[in-house]
Amino acid sequence: MAVGLLVLALAVGYLVRGLGDADPVGEVAELVRAMLADPAGPALAIGCYALAFALRSWAWCAVLPGLRFGQSWAALHVSLLGNHVLPLRLGEVLRVTSVLRRTELSRGPVLASAVTLRAGDLAAVVVLALLAAPALVPRLIGGWGWLLAAAGLCVAGGGVAWSWRLVRRGAALRLPSPWVVLAVVAAWGLESVVIWEVARIAGFPLSASEALAVTSVTIVVQTVAVTPGGFGSYEAAATAVLGAIGVPAGAAFGTALVTHVVKTVYALAVGAVALFAPAPSYWGWLRLPRRLPARPAREPVADDAPVVAFLPVHNEAASIGRVLARLPERVAGRPLAVVAVDDGSADDSAARAAEAGATVVAHGVNRGLGAAVRTGLADAVAHRPAAVVYLDADGEYFPEDIDSVAGPVLAGTADYVVGSRFAGEIRRMLPHRRAGNRVLTVWVRWLTRRRDLTDGQSGYRAFSPEAAAAAEIVHDYNYAQVLTLDLLAKGFAYAEVPIRYTFRDTGTSFVKLGRYLRRVVPAVHRELNADRPRGGLLRAQGSAAR
Repeated sequence: MAVGLLVLALAVGYLVRGLGDADPVGEVAELVRAMLADPAGPALAIGCYALAFALRSWAWCAVLPGLRFGQSWAALHVSLLGNHVLPLRLGEVLRVTSVLRRTELSRGPVLASAVTLRAGDLAAVVVLALLAAPALVPRLIGGWGWLLAAAGLCVAGGGVAWSWRLVRRGAALRLPSPWVVLAVVAAWGLESVVIWEVARIAGFPLSASEALAVTSVTIVVQTVAVTPGGFGSYEAAATAVLGAIGVPAGAAFGTALVTHVVKTVYALAVGAVALFAPAPSYWGWLRLPRRLPARPAREPVADDAPVVAFLPVHNEAASIGRVLARLPERVAGRPLAVVAVDDGSADDSAARAAEAGATVVAHGVNRGLGAAVRTGLADAVAHRPAAVVYLDADGEYFPEDIDSVAGPVLAGTADYVVGSRFAGEIRRMLPHRRAGNRVLTVWVRWLTRRRDLTDGQSGYRAFSPEAAAAAEIVHDYNYAQVLTLDLLAKGFAYAEVPIRYTFRDTGTSFVKLGRYLRRVVPAVHRELNADRPRGGLLRAQGSAAR
């Protein structure tokens, strides 16, 4: 960064000496006012700039058949954004990492195609500069232009050779066709429209070859730029070329600066969009895709199959007995089997649960609520149930509501049912917990794209046997959000029913906001991206439990 600031300072010093008595601030202000007064031309120029990147995106798809246009477009714009905010042209790396993160394409073909096209880009722009202004460009950049062109051609040739070897090994890759070469060259012509239009508005119209020469020289200079976006070096190079063409110093600087600002605004705005669209984002899936698998088929249930209710228990000796005593013996005419998962309680919760008639499954050590729910689901499935119900053991939820919660599963209309406190009756909930639950529910609703989801953290849920068997919980700390995402991603039918709720009068909750978010947010991201191809296909239905 220190080197970048030094380069910027030197470039500014060069510009100040070259401008003499010119008023660059006034020139820039007048130019901006003129552009705002006649926005059609600048809009067309920006459209040509965007079209240049569309051609480059198409070219990459043409040599890398498995790459979709949207992801090619996104990778190029993420790279453009990176080059405008990172020093040393580090954004170049992002075009490759974007594709590798967001698709299932292999590293070799992606790298080979990216190196080939980018090196060809560099060679093309230097050759275009030399052809557009054969007398001017060598004088401005000397032998460096030929050296860069030769280096670009060598690297491009190496990339083609690398690609050829990969093609012979059966990789999904193509060598650049004449159409690809033409698209790469045409893209630079379209990009030069920006400075052509800005110079026209400034009152110093350029010929097509002059605009191409200015664009080419500034791009050549930017290939070795140290500062983010090449600020300073871009303005110095463009001002020098415009000055050599005959544009006055102040107008040359204003044209260069405004052109660079237009390109930078485009890079920041479109690059920011490209980080997230198309899905998956640069960081992977951030919410469930719009298209989900078909609902898994339900198997016939035996007439005597029970409903299994399981309750994770950790130091709930004061409440577990009372909760179990309130559970009915039958649910919708089916016998109710009760399982208590003792998650390493330090009190006599397990003994109290056994006294109340529950089958106790003990962890021995405290592993976390998510682990306890995982154990409870597995044990419940072993009973070959008609339905599985999960219920917190702290007394906040009404055991008498079990018929309502299990009802949609037993009727076959849903596979995963959540008892909603906010659609039902809340007799007492602390204000900060109400607010926290509301905010987290809005988040889960956004993650799942379900407007009918009204309670994302409920401790009362029911599952079909198939949903209980397929359920995966990716962390031990908690289950609420990741379980919902997991089952919806597999296509299971979701429903909510209203339930009653009152705040616990014994014990303490394990939920502390800071720790909860630190554990849950990363787990949600893991769940959204677990076993799901990065290119957008959904993970297989009913994948085996971890």
